Amino acid sequence: MDFKITFLGTSGTVPTPERNTSSIFVQFGGERFLFDCGEGTQRQMMIAKTGFSISSVFITHMHTDHFIGLFGLIESMSLNGREKPLYIYCPEPDFLRKLFREFGYDNLDFRIVVTGLKDGDVVRFGDFRVVAFKTDHIVSSVGYAVIEDSFLRFSPEKARELGIPPGPLYKKLASGETVFFQGKMISPEMVTDGIVRGRKIVYTGDTKPTEKLVEISRDADLLIHDSSFTSELTDWAEYTKHSTALKAAEVAKEAGVRKLILTHISARHTKNTEPLLLEARRVFPNVEIARDFMEIELKRNQS
Repeated sequence: MDFKITFLGTSGTVPTPERNTSSIFVQFGGERFLFDCGEGTQRQMMIAKTGFSISSVFITHMHTDHFIGLFGLIESMSLNGREKPLYIYCPEPDFLRKLFREFGYDNLDFRIVVTGLKDGDVVRFGDFRVVAFKTDHIVSSVGYAVIEDSFLRFSPEKARELGIPPGPLYKKLASGETVFFQGKMISPEMVTDGIVRGRKIVYTGDTKPTEKLVEISRDADLLIHDSSFTSELTDWAEYTKHSTALKAAEVAKEAGVRKLILTHISARHTKNTEPLLLEARRVFPNVEIARDFMEIELKRNQS
């Protein structure tokens, strides 16, 4: 199953000529959704050619650089004749519902379903789930972990022992389908040799580092972390409840993640992110700075 991440906006607080405000497009199998939706997100989606056929939007908190793009996106969806419901998840649903009523969105040709999420709430999508977790920002906020279900590892050796030739039947069995071969029913359990953990990505939104964040990020394949400042502005990061590149790297190291992506880049660093990168790499080498339209594909785990 494909797991593709496209960064649509990577700037902190305000857009810059190089970066739009926060939004991340995620495609996981047949599901497509957004984390955050800063201003101008629908234009970024056009440039990235993601299309507007997303099912859900997960908002981390109600600061405008993380949700105000919903209005333009909803208008674009309406003009394109959308009929399927749009599901929006956020920590303050009443506030968003009130705004939608004021904009007349009760009269669209498709339903907008706003659901509140708090620490520990889970939204299930087929073979994976999105878990909300509490973060520490200056307003009510959550982060999100996308966690794929564990699955049985396909064993070509066991398939060969049953006389099954390589080819289409292997693919069906590996994807969890039962097949018929030479009059016999072969279930996936008959050709597997262990359980493989699913993939996991964690998106922090705006937050200072917390133990909860380390806990939810444990062994993640990808951690997308707020990195607004370098350590020169540690006091300001503490006051505004954001993170420095150094603190983000410390979280990644303690949690044992595979890769760290720094985002929510302050305008002061938008043209030169090297100081952020160098600071983080002193603690955690496998780190990269997010940029608008950067794409990442996560292959399925094999162990």
